[in-house]
Amino acid sequence: MTSPNLDVVAIGDAIVDVIASCDDSFIAARGLTKGSMQLLTTAEADELYAAMGPARESSGGSAANSMAGLAGLGLDVAFIGQVANDQLGEIFGHDMTSLGVRFETAPLSDGPPTGRCLILVTPDAQRTMNTSPGASHELTPDALDEDMIRSASVTFLEGYLWGPERPRAAMLRAAEIAHGAGRTVAFTLSESLCIPGRREGVRAMIDAGTIDILFGNEDEIRHLTGGSDLNGSIAELERAVKTLVVTKGADGALAVEGGRRVEIAAPAVARIVDTTGAGDLFAAGFLAARCRGRELDACLTAGAACAAEIISHFGARPEKDLKTLVKL
Repeated sequence: MTSPNLDVVAIGDAIVDVIASCDDSFIAARGLTKGSMQLLTTAEADELYAAMGPARESSGGSAANSMAGLAGLGLDVAFIGQVANDQLGEIFGHDMTSLGVRFETAPLSDGPPTGRCLILVTPDAQRTMNTSPGASHELTPDALDEDMIRSASVTFLEGYLWGPERPRAAMLRAAEIAHGAGRTVAFTLSESLCIPGRREGVRAMIDAGTIDILFGNEDEIRHLTGGSDLNGSIAELERAVKTLVVTKGADGALAVEGGRRVEIAAPAVARIVDTTGAGDLFAAGFLAARCRGRELDACLTAGAACAAEIISHFGARPEKDLKTLVKL
């Protein structure tokens, strides 16, 4: 087996985040569930965007956020995701490359526009996400750079892409390529609402040994197993993956690996502004420390430090120098 020349390559939604503040009445008037995620058609996204207040745009998507965090930590990373040949596609590509993330997926000339996520942030820092996936769900196995995947120590897959048939096939092919090269495959469950209707397929993938490192929060882990007891869900899943990582918000995080369980407390945050991207940046910190050979507790601590930075301001991209927060 040759030595990897990339630390992590991710496959996920290529989305542009559009983030705006609003009050609870704006959420209620549109029948939205605060703190949740819903899918929108292009027309629905246009309507909601027109009603939103002043917003700021930046490249987003769960795994893409993680790669931005990893690049900020000094790792060599790449991202594979589908955009369209339009203005938002150009924004996404420019943002990723300017952050130091390799992004070389060719844009689509025909089909839906580049995906966008309209994120409404209420004064209590809850984010309500309204996603129009667009071109991101047109990703196919043909778009994969197989040599890039073989060259990466870790291939990181995003749960948001599991539903649509074509990107699901692309992720499964990527996992096959990575394992064929003796590499590690990580998967993030992304969002509890992604699991209903997909649970059997995700569990079958996990039970087949496709995933080496599984990330999820408490709700996602319970949804995946169909259980109400977190410890029971952990016991069920730790038999299927080499490393299970569970985030618990203000209660910290835990990981189970080789029968050993490690838990850490959450770092103090002076003021929580926006929880968008907390799980994404936790995964970034954890994977960065893992790629640098750190012990399990140090990996959790690195993840928690990155998550604490991201929830202290608007947006899912770091504003501080992560290298000063996480010593690798």
